[in-house]
Amino acid sequence: MQTQLKVQQDVKDFLNEFKVKMSIYNVVFRDDRKKNTLSILSLDMLPVERKEILKKLELTDYCEGPVKDTLNGLPPMWVFGKHYKGKEIYIKISIGFENLPVICISFHIAEFAISYPFKN
Repeated sequence: MQTQLKVQQDVKDFLNEFKVKMSIYNVVFRDDRKKNTLSILSLDMLPVERKEILKKLELTDYCEGPVKDTLNGLPPMWVFGKHYKGKEIYIKISIGFENLPVICISFHIAEFAISYPFKN
């Protein structure tokens, strides 16, 4: 079992790599998923705002991961949460494939309360 410090470092490393790669290759949002689209509409959120939220993710927003992606065959997924306009947003992201954009699989209003292991 990984120590808490190791997990924290892994999360920081992932976020750093994710943000750098996003700045180079951009991000693909899975807008084909109905709950993602409905959440964006109900929050009256612009596409640029979603990307800004991803840029601001930090260790304390971490929920779980890495999680193996058995559905899409992507590299491992990581789950985070953020608050926006009084709502908790569930965010699932992947580094994606080499030389291609990062992937945001889920970006929607949380269906359940999110647990944040590194938030005080």
